[in-house]
Amino acid sequence: MFTKSSTSRKQYRAGAIGALLDVYENAIGQLQQTIADIPEEALTIIADNQTTDPDCVSVQTILSHVVHSGYGYATNIRNQKGTPVTRPEKTPRFTINEYRNDLQLVFTFTAETLNRFTDDELEQKEPALKILTGWGQLYDIEQLMEHAITHILRHNRQIEKIKHTLSL
Repeated sequence: MFTKSSTSRKQYRAGAIGALLDVYENAIGQLQQTIADIPEEALTIIADNQTTDPDCVSVQTILSHVVHSGYGYATNIRNQKGTPVTRPEKTPRFTINEYRNDLQLVFTFTAETLNRFTDDELEQKEPALKILTGWGQLYDIEQLMEHAITHILRHNRQIEKIKHTLSL
């Protein structure tokens, strides 16, 4: 039988919101780890000159997009509760530590946002109670958070591929 010492036990947040936050935090942590060893001078290297998506040409544009989108998801959710807030502008950074810090701030903002809700408010069947995204999709809070998690994972994979291609 495998046992861990009590000092190394992972703490899990309670409920459905807690589960979403745990998974979101893990995804952000994975991205922070992926970018940790990227040299600053590599941030602005054009890694994909074939793409038509300006958010995907370099590690810098990808990370700026991920941070901006993270605030966007949480802002949409927060606005659903009737507390209007505007997400911060997209801001390019020039160091990995700035992006790692930004990602942590996105997580904190998202956790503060979700903690305004109960688990029962996550799923909504009624379209009028769903969130209309900027790309025209209707999501309830749970679906939007699942999208936010997958968004980070997909861009993490993209950055891993860039690191491999550029031998970073």
